[in-house]
Amino acid sequence: MEPVAHLGVGIGWRPEIAEAVERLPGLDWVEVVAENICPGHLPAPLTRLLERGVRVVPHGVSLGLGGADRPDAGKLAALGERAVALGAPLVTEHIAYVRTSSPALEAGHLLPVPRTREALDVLCENVRIAQDALPVPLALENIAALFPWPGDELTEARFLTELVERTGVRLLIDVANLHTNRVNRGEDPAAVLDAIPLEALAYVHVAGGVERGGVWHDTHAHPVPPVVLDVLAQLRARVEPAGVLLERDDDFPPEGELEGELRAVREVLAAGPDQPAREAPRPAPAAPDRPGPPDGDDRPTAGAGGPDGARTRLGLQQAALLSALVAGTPVPEGFDRQRIRVQARALAAKRASVVAKLAPELPVLLGGGDAYLTAFLGYARGRPMTAGYRRDALDFAEHLLIRGLPADPAARRRLTAWWRDRAGARPPHRVVRWARALVGRAA
Repeated sequence: MEPVAHLGVGIGWRPEIAEAVERLPGLDWVEVVAENICPGHLPAPLTRLLERGVRVVPHGVSLGLGGADRPDAGKLAALGERAVALGAPLVTEHIAYVRTSSPALEAGHLLPVPRTREALDVLCENVRIAQDALPVPLALENIAALFPWPGDELTEARFLTELVERTGVRLLIDVANLHTNRVNRGEDPAAVLDAIPLEALAYVHVAGGVERGGVWHDTHAHPVPPVVLDVLAQLRARVEPAGVLLERDDDFPPEGELEGELRAVREVLAAGPDQPAREAPRPAPAAPDRPGPPDGDDRPTAGAGGPDGARTRLGLQQAALLSALVAGTPVPEGFDRQRIRVQARALAAKRASVVAKLAPELPVLLGGGDAYLTAFLGYARGRPMTAGYRRDALDFAEHLLIRGLPADPAARRRLTAWWRDRAGARPPHRVVRWARALVGRAA
């Protein structure tokens, strides 16, 4: 495995803190959400960073490589296009699933995959497809989870290790997610760090969160707590990472607080190992030419029915879970029902928050944040997301108009104009409203 590019200490670039990021002293690099930028029209602050020689790495959130379907060629092409436009040394994504195709449902969030051999087979094939399509190396991030899957066959460490051994993919280790999974799933971060191939490490994420009711929420909206810095120190005791990045996605603090968090990260890295180094890590095998198990393992790669059979079974499992989370269907057997309810509420709240950011006019037209949230959550209970957040904003506005909302005629006219401008169509007329209302009552 080729050495990874040295990145240093960086921060997640977000439009809300773009000016502050430009002024941060000693900034080595930034990471940008790939889906939020257009290669031909980069934001001016991001362009200025590139002109200064600051590296920019695209971080994807929508591929869903852990899903049952093969990766979408268009999404892979778009991710590769961004890597080329930014001159990035690599691209990153997640070990997660984000949607199902039958039924067509979007989570709007990164959901954990079952740690079974069959799910690993599907993931490995998806990763190889992505690697073949991308112009630069790929690294995958371990995600935070509120709940485990029943019937897991592999530990987190074994799952990650076999993924690296079978594909040659690099790892993006999020130490905040390791802490999250310690609280929520009882997984020891030190045990994971001891068992995974750290020679495959591309870089590291750190982020803040908060604990509520015995559940850790990986919010990216709170300061990095000492307990997460402790996990970073444990990683640093085992290896010197090529890069460490601070993530902050919401409730952005003053510039001085961001500087302080980056300073704390640098202090952990500068402290160096506080224990004897481990034995030299074994080199990870190169990726095989075609999907297959590790050398010496003669088990089938995807169980009965071959790869397509494995995808079908995984798709049914993931669809049942996602439907319970976003459409209110029964929770599949074996899952912690309370945790699933917590996750469902979190998904709905995130959905409302993202739509409000994409369409800030909607809370204003509805009379404020509280009224907007009440209306949106009522809509979301009966309308799972099927095509992304922008479509969701339009569907929510149409939902309101069909029901004759907002009650204020002037606000309703403004919402109609807003919807027409973005949907490129006439708003639903009375007959359509009446028919859809009847369908809604029947449902």
